[in-house]
Amino acid sequence: MNLKGRDFLKLLDYTSEEIEYLINLAEDLKKKKKNGIPHDTLKGKNIALIFEKTSTRTRCSFEVAARDLGMGVTYLDPNASQIGRKESIADTARVLCSMYDGIEYRGYGQEVVEELAKYSSVPVWNGLTNEFHPTQILADFLTIKEQFGTLKGLNFVYMGDARYNMGNSLMVGCAKMGLNFTACAPQKYFPDSTLVDECKKIAKESGSKLCFEEDPIKATKNADIIYTDIWVSMGEPELVWAERINDLESYQVNSRLMENAKDTTIFMHCLPSYHDKKTEIGKRICEKFNMTAMEVTDEVFESEQSVVFREAENRMHTIKAVMYATL
Repeated sequence: MNLKGRDFLKLLDYTSEEIEYLINLAEDLKKKKKNGIPHDTLKGKNIALIFEKTSTRTRCSFEVAARDLGMGVTYLDPNASQIGRKESIADTARVLCSMYDGIEYRGYGQEVVEELAKYSSVPVWNGLTNEFHPTQILADFLTIKEQFGTLKGLNFVYMGDARYNMGNSLMVGCAKMGLNFTACAPQKYFPDSTLVDECKKIAKESGSKLCFEEDPIKATKNADIIYTDIWVSMGEPELVWAERINDLESYQVNSRLMENAKDTTIFMHCLPSYHDKKTEIGKRICEKFNMTAMEVTDEVFESEQSVVFREAENRMHTIKAVMYATL
């Protein structure tokens, strides 16, 4: 399959066969990495990483993956890039694509990464926007495939606020790849109806079922995967914590929900997580609202059913696959 020159902006742009190809490619590259087999086939190429939102996993994944492939990397942090402030998105794209072979963008609106891609003559990769997080879903699906040997027909439950990048992207990915997707939250936290309608059309072709449920017990019954994310997204003010905790506290992933599913059910989280009080923000919020954890209990996070650190590692292998395939 030839994906050379393609942008990677959202999973809606890719067929199920292309997504499967990227997952299989990541699996192969991971084996090479583990077995010490060199795969620096992109020597001489260079990529630029634009980060308007900081990150641990995304930055490290792109940098390590690029260097494994033999490429040079330039990291532009939120203060180093002039994009949208002193220089337009279109101008930034045309400057960078004259020097680099690929451009990653992690920031706010999806329209920014789409415009970068429009004016760039080299591949542009979405490291996260408010609306979509496609590289995370590839890592999630590689992890699920490693665990169960397949994707199609599995029951995937997303707990919590499903309106933004993770809820959107997981719903799209599940619809594309034939997993049954359930968003479990109060109705106001369900994904946008326009995207839901689009995913329902995709699901008809793949055999996937989409469900939107307010009852956590009903949602997690027979779940193969229970997934959650932090309740307040990056860039949102802390003022919204009170509302989110009030609305989502009963959707916390805990032992009761895990026991309601299957013995083989796995827990997933894109990280970072407020599963204890060992972070500055987690401690402050937990103490303010008299809680010991937020979206997931420490018991579940640290349990044998949790695959969060393998999932995090797989960010690097799947991002490597995207760059390898498109360059």
